[in-house]
Amino acid sequence: MRAAYASVTKPDDPLAALAVGDLPEPSPPEGWVTVEVRASSLNHHDLFSLRGVGLPADRLPMVLGCDASGIDPDGNEVVVYPVVPDPADPRGFSLLSERHPGTLAERVAVPAENLLAKPAGLSFLDAACLPTAWLTAYHMLVTRGRVADADAVLVQGAGGGVATAAVVLAVALGKRVYATSRDATKRERIAALGAVAVEPGARLPERVGVVIESVGAPTFEHSMKCAEPQARIVVCGATGGHLATVDLRRVFAMRLDILGSTMGSRDELAALLDLVVQHNVRPVIDSTYGFSAVADAFAHLHSGDVFGKVAIDHLH
Repeated sequence: MRAAYASVTKPDDPLAALAVGDLPEPSPPEGWVTVEVRASSLNHHDLFSLRGVGLPADRLPMVLGCDASGIDPDGNEVVVYPVVPDPADPRGFSLLSERHPGTLAERVAVPAENLLAKPAGLSFLDAACLPTAWLTAYHMLVTRGRVADADAVLVQGAGGGVATAAVVLAVALGKRVYATSRDATKRERIAALGAVAVEPGARLPERVGVVIESVGAPTFEHSMKCAEPQARIVVCGATGGHLATVDLRRVFAMRLDILGSTMGSRDELAALLDLVVQHNVRPVIDSTYGFSAVADAFAHLHSGDVFGKVAIDHLH
C-alpha cells in the first residue's frame, strides 16, 4: 500500500528523512480493525518524528500520521482516535506513528474501540483535522482550563493548528477571546475568527481566566501578566523555546495554576464532534494536498507559513 513514512531520522533535516512508497499491508492483532483512510492531516508531531523525537531507530520504517477519517470494515464512516494504551511508555499511552504505524497510508490498523462515528454533516477532510490538534485544544480549554468558569481567554501564537482551534472553540463557547501573532496578516485572520487580535506582549484590556500556551519561553511572562487571580495557564508545547522564566512571586500571589496538557480522551473527542456539529463550526484548514503530493504538504508545514491545518485527501 502507499504510505508516507520515516525511513531514517534526521534531527537537522526532517524533510530528508521522509519517504513515500509502498509498505506492507497492516496486520491487525486481535481486537483491532483496518480502516480505509479517506483523509488525514499533518501535525508538528510528524516533523518531530522525522527528527527522531520519540521515534528510535529500531522502530523504523514507521508510517507517519496521527489523524484520519475513513471507512471501517462494515462500511461505516468513522473518525480515528489516535491514542493507544502503552504500558511501556512513561505516559501510559502512545500515539499512532510512535509505536504503531500511523495514518498517512491507504489503510491503518487501530483498536476497534478507537473508532467513532463521523457525523453526517462533517466532511472527511474536516473530520481528519480534529483528533490531535482540535482534541488537544478542547482538552486544554474544557478539562484542564475549566473554561466554563472563565469569561475571557488568551491564546498565544495563534496560527498553528492547536492555537487556531482554541480560538474557534473558545468563541463558540461564548468567551471573549484574545489571540497574539507576530504576523499582521495572521492577526487579520484571527480577528475574522471572532477574537481580538493583538501583537505579542501587548497589554490586554482585561485579565483572563484561561491562557492557552504553546509557544513557551518568548510568551510565558506575558501569559502570567495577563492572568487574573486563580487563572489557569495551560501548556501543550514550547515551539519558541522550552526554558521559560517563571516569576514564582506572581504564581503564589495570584494563585495561578500552571497545567501541562497532552491530547485528550476518546469521550472528549466524541464531545468535540458533537460541539462542532451543534455550533456549526469547522476546522480552519490552511491547505489541502492530494496524497500524491504529501511531500509538498510536509514542506509547507515545515516552512512555518501556515494558518490552521494542513489536510491530506487520500483519494487524489
